[in-house]
Amino acid sequence: MAAHSGISGPAAGLTDRARERGVLDRFVAGVRAGEGRALVVRGEPGVGKTVLLDYVAGRARGCQVARAAGVQSEMELAFAGLHQLCAPMLEHAESLPVPQRAALRTALGLSAGPAPDRFLVGLAVVGLLSEAAGERPLLCLIDDQQWLDHASAQALGFAARRLAADPVGLVFAARVPGEDVTGLAELVVEGLAEDDARELLESVLPGPLDERVRDRVIAETRGNPLALLELPRGLTPAQLTGGFGVSDAMPLDGRIEESFARQLEALPAQTQRLVQLAAADPTGDPVLVWRAAGRLAIGAGAAGPATEAGLAEFGARVLFRHPLVRSAAYRSASVQTRQELHSALAEATDSAVDPERRAWHRAQAAPGPDEKVAAELEQCAGRAQRRGGLAAAAAFLERSAGLTLDPARRAQRALAAAQAKYRAGALDAALGLLAMAQAGPLDELQRARGERLRAQVAFASNHGRDAPPLLLSAARQLEALDVPLARETYLEAFTAALFVGRLSPAVEDVARAVRRAPQPLIQGRASDLLLDGLALLVTDGYAAGTPALKRALLAVLSQEISAEEGLSWLWLAERAAMAVWDDETWHVLASRHVKLARDAGALSELPLAVRSRILLHSHSGELEQGAALIAEAQAVAGVTGSHLAPYGATGVAAWRGREAEATALIQANMDSVTSRGEGRGVTSQYSAALLYNGLGRYDKALAAAEQVCEYDDVGVLGWELAELIEAAVRSGKPARASEPLRRLSEMTRASGTDWALGTEARSRALLSEGETADHSYREAIERLGRTRMRPALARAHLVYGEWLRRENRRKDARAELRTAHDLFTTMGIEAFAERTRHELLATGETVRKRTVETAGELTAQEAHIARLAVDGRTNVEIGAQLFLSTRTVEWHLSKVYTKLGVGSRRELRQALTSVGQAGPPA
Repeated sequence: MAAHSGISGPAAGLTDRARERGVLDRFVAGVRAGEGRALVVRGEPGVGKTVLLDYVAGRARGCQVARAAGVQSEMELAFAGLHQLCAPMLEHAESLPVPQRAALRTALGLSAGPAPDRFLVGLAVVGLLSEAAGERPLLCLIDDQQWLDHASAQALGFAARRLAADPVGLVFAARVPGEDVTGLAELVVEGLAEDDARELLESVLPGPLDERVRDRVIAETRGNPLALLELPRGLTPAQLTGGFGVSDAMPLDGRIEESFARQLEALPAQTQRLVQLAAADPTGDPVLVWRAAGRLAIGAGAAGPATEAGLAEFGARVLFRHPLVRSAAYRSASVQTRQELHSALAEATDSAVDPERRAWHRAQAAPGPDEKVAAELEQCAGRAQRRGGLAAAAAFLERSAGLTLDPARRAQRALAAAQAKYRAGALDAALGLLAMAQAGPLDELQRARGERLRAQVAFASNHGRDAPPLLLSAARQLEALDVPLARETYLEAFTAALFVGRLSPAVEDVARAVRRAPQPLIQGRASDLLLDGLALLVTDGYAAGTPALKRALLAVLSQEISAEEGLSWLWLAERAAMAVWDDETWHVLASRHVKLARDAGALSELPLAVRSRILLHSHSGELEQGAALIAEAQAVAGVTGSHLAPYGATGVAAWRGREAEATALIQANMDSVTSRGEGRGVTSQYSAALLYNGLGRYDKALAAAEQVCEYDDVGVLGWELAELIEAAVRSGKPARASEPLRRLSEMTRASGTDWALGTEARSRALLSEGETADHSYREAIERLGRTRMRPALARAHLVYGEWLRRENRRKDARAELRTAHDLFTTMGIEAFAERTRHELLATGETVRKRTVETAGELTAQEAHIARLAVDGRTNVEIGAQLFLSTRTVEWHLSKVYTKLGVGSRRELRQALTSVGQAGPPA
């Protein structure tokens, strides 16, 4: 990229920058000490941000320094900024895990491969910077961050948040920082103090200036060093006497650019043309610029006057004094001149080495529609997409559509551009291009695809009630045109409908439409069986739908499912496993979903996969593992900007019986998701029912359970009914449990699993007496003992013990209650453990109140890393799973060792086992 040299001498204003220098000195010292740091230097153009980056570079004794700068004209070229920064350190890529290395090489165009997930590229950058800093601390200085291409900005923003224990510092300079660095520490750079501003202004004035005018100039420039240096240039004494008031309406950067434009006008014509040519080329490659200059008959002598004027240098690199010089030069060229400049640059660019930049120059040179250039841009879009440069692909396709004269082809390319914008996360831009496409002569299939895209954008924007009817409409349109795509769209509609839940009849609408939809072209595919099974369950009930869903789940387990398919609908398959009470299949699918999302680097999907896994951990009594995954989900959500509600955290808090924490999360869920029209949030009332049953506040549990059971939320209704039944019986209102028991029995008997029948037996026992109750309690314990659901087993022992005490069978009651208490305390289910303790006291047993020990007060992330370590994962594998550098993992493990007083992984396993922290890997 072309660079700019910044301001030297007094313009740097460093004599007045004690605060800024202090911040930067501490920043560099922290990096030298082995701390990962990131900082955004923020300020208006010309205030001295580049000079401060130079200051950091000058203070970097003993450190490596890597630099990059964003260029406005390169914003659409995927990974251009990343390539500039990372190219000198690519030798360290060989140390990265294979998926990361492959993703990075593909993104940078060094090798072919499937399009890498943008966050997997970010993780590769984390690893690369960490490896590069292995010998000496590394300082990465990125100027004009606001002009980085989208893919590079994302990757570097990701890295800036994940290098906690690596001697790597990233300093971004920006006018207005992009969203990818939002939330990082900021150093706001303002204008010079009045005395320094006056000294700087006087250093460039040709003669004395009236004091009032001078003060006015300083006030207008707000002490901006570049403005103080440049605005007086080229002005006559009379103009100076009048101050800068003539430009009052123009922003400061516009006035500075205007000053540079005046200086450019004073150059010879050939020099002006050469500077304009250099401004049109973002690479800063002098060989390319001079090759293009030859095609425009510009001689080598044209460079001298630009250098003498201090505006640009043509040496080993083409350097501009400031980005505003580049901007002023490019704007000074007429439209026709710009087309000539880009045409020369396109001819000078090697199509074999840099086809994308050549095509971009050709597009800028085109005076009007040009099918050859449009087709070339379309090919470039394909290459960019294969490298994971979705934003670049969308830009190429958008420009291609703009250069297409044929209306049908123009609409087709606009539709492709809209789809690329959607995949890149630019939802508003996608809708704009979709409108452009739909204004053209699309065929029926293209029009249906457009409607599907509109629906997908609606769902991505907000998991609310707008998306399901749009997806449903698109699926119906596709039925006669593309049956596989129609059925794929119905699966998307089912997912969207389940998110909306009780706030709309969408689930029933989708199910009825699927029942009427064409049969799949190929019978027996897992996705088709899943779709049909879900539809049958919703329309005809559990007796009809459960066998179909069981066949679908068997197909999911036995068939080879591609990564794309798995990421698309495995969440639905997990819901199906929950609906038919198949705990083993749920475990397999939840584990597969998380692994698939991690391996693919699909971080936009990972929070949803992890949340389902947290739910499974909670119902399996593995609350520590669930809590550790919450920390991971929060980290990923922080990187991706995901807005999924914290259902997993709510469930863990409810099982633990921590009322303040759980109720706050429940209310946050309700406020967040209902405002978005995401009816699934009301399901958090299930957590309230669970919480209050544990705390023994049965009236509150009953109210919450009755509210949540008004709607059949596929996959969780059975759990909700069981809570309602227990709350009704324990609050002295057994009549309100009769109908819920009938509904529960309908689904559990259709399922026939031990989890289902054990839950029904426990619920039926609560409403029974004598031998019938005794038999049902024993059946519940026997069946639940064969499942993963240890909390359900513990609760069966608890309610049986409670019943035995009321039957005056105290000895038998103590045995059941002791078992329940041991299970609850081991799992950290505190409220139910306390409820059990009170029952034991009532039998005459003396029970000390216990809580699960915390492993040396490890944080959730430390506990997670410790468990992965004792599970045999290497530090590299742990880092890849948790989006951390290897050195950061080592840092966390050293803290774990210190807290637990151990010195090896073998001792770590023993220490975790002794406090109940060891368990199956998350």
